[in-house]
Amino acid sequence: MTRTMPIVEARKKLTSLPEEFEKEPETDAVAVTRRGKPVLALMSWDVYESLVETLEIMGDKDLMADLRRSIREVREGKTIPWERVKKDLGL
Repeated sequence: MTRTMPIVEARKKLTSLPEEFEKEPETDAVAVTRRGKPVLALMSWDVYESLVETLEIMGDKDLMADLRRSIREVREGKTIPWERVKKDLGL
C-alpha cells in the first residue's frame, strides 16, 4: 500500500519515517507530492532491495527462461517429492 504525503510534511518527518515504516509494515512506499503531483517515492531499504533484485532477474533472459521452464514443469507435475530430495542430499 502506498501512502501519499506532501513534500512539506515529508521534509518535517524525514528522520522519523523509518520508524513509521516499521509501525505500518503494510505501507510499501510513501508518494511525496508537490502541488498534488507525485515527485518522489520513499520506501524502506528492504523494499528497495527487493525491487532491484526483481528487476535484475527480470532483465536476465537466461534466468527468466529458467523460471518459465520451472513454472511449466510444476504445472505439468514434473516435480521431485521433498522426501526424495532430502534423502538424495543425505538429510
